Amino acid sequence: MTMDTANFSAFKVAEIEVTYKNKVNPSDRPKITRSQDGYNLLKSVWSDKIEYVEEFCVVLLNRANKVLGISRISEGGLSSCIVDPRRVFQCALKANASSIILAHNHPSGQTQPSEADIQITKKIKTAGDYLEITVVDHIIVTPYSYYSFADEGIL
Repeated sequence: MTMDTANFSAFKVAEIEVTYKNKVNPSDRPKITRSQDGYNLLKSVWSDKIEYVEEFCVVLLNRANKVLGISRISEGGLSSCIVDPRRVFQCALKANASSIILAHNHPSGQTQPSEADIQITKKIKTAGDYLEITVVDHIIVTPYSYYSFADEGIL
């Protein structure tokens, strides 16, 4: 069955455009080889709200673990934020990422993950397995320290 383009214009539908604009020379992209690299990068770009509101970000990586970009997925309140896995993978697919690092901050300064943190990590990891996009870590960021799910064997 073929689509008649003359009839297609009779329908009112949204045009979808998927873009990813990269203006960084590949040789200038930071490489993440361990959780400390991820934490240093995240801390350097985190908003000044790090001690006031919880935010959730995703770091997009290519096959060589070089950073394609960072995207803020959500911003919440003092102790939580809503994370929609579809938004995480929208960014990853748009950037053609091979793997991702999840990250969020704890305004309290505590680095231990909550049960909700563990559950959303498992949910996103499972979705990534289906899409063949590896979740290599989930880092909880505070101004003075961090927690790595990968280092602690949770992933």
